[in-house]
Amino acid sequence: MALTGTYVPSAAQWVRDQVAEYEASNGERANTLRDTGYPIVVITSVGAKSGHLRKNPVMKVERDGAYLAVASLGGAPQNPEWYHNLVAHPEAELQDGAEKHVYTARILEGEERTDWWRHAVATWPTYASYQEKTDREIPLFLLERA
Repeated sequence: MALTGTYVPSAAQWVRDQVAEYEASNGERANTLRDTGYPIVVITSVGAKSGHLRKNPVMKVERDGAYLAVASLGGAPQNPEWYHNLVAHPEAELQDGAEKHVYTARILEGEERTDWWRHAVATWPTYASYQEKTDREIPLFLLERA
């Protein structure tokens, strides 16, 4: 079942533009992170405080139909806003190209986190440098079809 609510676009212009173009083209355009060549998906979450729908492009890290949302924020000392949304409301929509489904998100720990972290770094090596830039352990959410 799709999420319901009022969509409030990001304050960041590049996020608004990328999400709009990605959705309008069913993922055929604006499908890499700021033209890095690395593919993205769009995650729609429910705002932790506002209850509004929020949409964010995140790196596509997928395996066997499950997706990983890496709360790196480029190695910043704090988590991205969408981290708090998924903690408060673990149901999210994920769009990968033209496919959009509802997923349940959960934070990974222990061996499962270690396994997925290796997969994330193999998919996008920059994650390793992000971890080196911050003292916090970068949270990983596993998104599985609801």
